[in-house]
Amino acid sequence: MRRYDEDTASAGRQVLPDLVRAWALFGICVVNVGVLAYPMASSYHGGGLGTSADTAAFFLVNALFMMKSYSLFSFMFGVGFAYQIDSAERRGVGFAGRYWRRILGLLAFGILNIALFFFGDILVIYAVLGAGLFLMKGLDWKNLRLIAIILYIVQIVLIALFALAMWAGFTFAPEEMTEVTTKFTEMNKNAVAAFGEGTFVEAMMFRLITYAESFSSMIMIQGVGAFSFFLFGLAAVKAGVISDPSAAIWRRARLIALPLGLLISGLGGYVTVQANGMIDPNMFWGMLLITIGSPFSSFGYIGLLAKWAEGSGGPIRNFFARGGTSSLTAYLMQNAILSFTFAGYGLGYFAKWPAAHAIGFAALVALFTIAFTSIWRLFFSRGPLEYILRGITYAGAGR
Repeated sequence: MRRYDEDTASAGRQVLPDLVRAWALFGICVVNVGVLAYPMASSYHGGGLGTSADTAAFFLVNALFMMKSYSLFSFMFGVGFAYQIDSAERRGVGFAGRYWRRILGLLAFGILNIALFFFGDILVIYAVLGAGLFLMKGLDWKNLRLIAIILYIVQIVLIALFALAMWAGFTFAPEEMTEVTTKFTEMNKNAVAAFGEGTFVEAMMFRLITYAESFSSMIMIQGVGAFSFFLFGLAAVKAGVISDPSAAIWRRARLIALPLGLLISGLGGYVTVQANGMIDPNMFWGMLLITIGSPFSSFGYIGLLAKWAEGSGGPIRNFFARGGTSSLTAYLMQNAILSFTFAGYGLGYFAKWPAAHAIGFAALVALFTIAFTSIWRLFFSRGPLEYILRGITYAGAGR
């Protein structure tokens, strides 16, 4: 069996990045289930918020994980990009060819994820944004941080404009907004028909068409912020802080940024649960607050994990960190399990479970997938899908 501490030392890994990946994977699962278990246009507002427990679960997901888990996942994409550059330089081999093959591999996995499991996939966006990240590799950490901050402000402005437009529409043009609401109601019916009652092929076609139609809005709502965190991750490696859990920045992150971020995100979560549906000004105002609080909470979480990463650790820490070493496998496994559970061609629970049940189940799925990858890594040097991605990355090139 492979011991995590010995394995990471021989591979030049640090424990903090792996803990961050594991925590991000948990949060991504409990957020994504709202789209996999219910139509995206309604989420839990389509019948999943019947009790106070459901409302509390919905609030906690929005306050603790929404816009934070994908931010951490994006941060680690930037960290991984920097590690790939360092690895190529140490070996004295070319980086560009390997990187673009890896991007194509992620694109392929993303398209498969959309077709088979989940049209809220992030891998395709990562592959597209990865082209821009390549252009940033020569910048120093201070410039990367500055650009990242500017881009995240742009992300906040975009969400604010969405919220303002929604408020203005309901206030000054209610007739037009009625048409929009009717359109979203029709989208919900189509989603129930595809996922709740349809065949696998019908669900697959619905996923592909919906993703293509919503791609531009996903870039505006998620993409700009994701690219910002790409740059934060790249900057963290260049500044040397991701490899140093005791760095002063992580102490400030957990003592100052985390409380501030959770306060702002908590207010946002409270506003979102006041909304009557996804097409409601309160939902967008709440999402704006969550977006503002996300960077503080995200870096605060890293600060907490950095504290855990200090010292010699122990079996529990190593178990979860080892689970974070195969994030692609865990991420796609989560989507496969949740998709099969809720789709009509699977167990058929689509739009039938209350929010608390769906979120609780997603938490168990997240823990299972992290545990699976952790146990797998006791016997193998990489996760199963990581072997495939590595094969694509190094195809036709010396290793």
